[in-house]
Amino acid sequence: MKIVWFCIPAHGHTNPTLGIVKELTAAGHQVYYFSFEMFREKIERAGAVFIGCDGYDFEMEDKGNADRVGKDKAFATELLVSSTLALDEMTTRKVREIRPDLVVSDSVAFWGKLVAMKHGLPYVSSTTTFAFNRYSAKYMKESPWDIAKMLFTMPKINKQIRRLQEKGYPVKGILDIVQNDNETNTIVYTSKYYQPCSDTFSDRYHFIGPSIRPVTEPYEKRAEKTVYISMGTVNQNREFYRNCIHVLGQTDWQVIISMGTNTEHFDHVPDNIEIHESVDQMAVLSIADAFITHCGMNSASEGLYFRVPLVLFPQTPEQGAVAGRTEELGAGVMLRSISEDDIMASLRKVLYEPSYKANAVKISDSFRACGGVKEAVAFLEEVAAK
Repeated sequence: MKIVWFCIPAHGHTNPTLGIVKELTAAGHQVYYFSFEMFREKIERAGAVFIGCDGYDFEMEDKGNADRVGKDKAFATELLVSSTLALDEMTTRKVREIRPDLVVSDSVAFWGKLVAMKHGLPYVSSTTTFAFNRYSAKYMKESPWDIAKMLFTMPKINKQIRRLQEKGYPVKGILDIVQNDNETNTIVYTSKYYQPCSDTFSDRYHFIGPSIRPVTEPYEKRAEKTVYISMGTVNQNREFYRNCIHVLGQTDWQVIISMGTNTEHFDHVPDNIEIHESVDQMAVLSIADAFITHCGMNSASEGLYFRVPLVLFPQTPEQGAVAGRTEELGAGVMLRSISEDDIMASLRKVLYEPSYKANAVKISDSFRACGGVKEAVAFLEEVAAK
């Protein structure tokens, strides 16, 4: 079987797919992975043929744009159309050369879905967030339907749609591109239990559980309670970190903070607090008792997989959905503000009220019961065989 796979230039969307890619290539299938130079090594290590999308006026490569895409849906749509058209000649040529049996693309790498439509190929969506339909969308502060209505009013967008149609893409409107329905074959990297409204999705949705890397180098646990803090790669809220350091420096807990390139702004750090640009998150979570997180889907899932209750501090609507679901299942507490009192109160709650740990264990058990990469591969083989 030959598969072409499309992804956006983001770690959180690429990393979960690599286990499946590795399993596919080990089974003798050929995977051609359209991505970006920064991911080449990882993709090739998983056994796929890397096809670079750099240098095609691909505006997603600009860091400012990549951050904006998560927040500004109108901008994101315009970007995806421009990106699809920038890649059109190359993808058309490659698809004709490869003659794939199947297209898999990240749920927001819409150009992959458009390639499948244009060339009449079977398609599977790879969803590294929750799956969203009109029921689960209520977990987002803004629903996809509101966004779609807004997009319809944009003459710019309709002009973009015409540009796609002129290049042979069979799209009638924006919803054809951005909306998956119950007829869309979909892999979702979570469990049915953690997925909001999972009973409203058809059996074309396979909930395979999160992709968890094994811990290779154990991390030393140095105190009875270990607190891990990570706000992902983009958060530079120094006041938040300063408050954490000040209030948690007065405890006897082991505190591990991963804060990207922020680290030089903090000196005179108390002995019980370690600050790193990055850590092996799996190793740290395997010894943690609480995790303050921005609620990126991967981070939240990794924490819960290791049975760690969460303090929830979402920054985008999508992260808000992850936080809302975690709170609803009783495995986390929403951080009300970045004040020292609120930070401390939230941590004490998840550390000392046993229900939070018990509920994190429940979600973890649901992840471990999923079919994982083997289920995903069987599903892809089945779709291609049809």
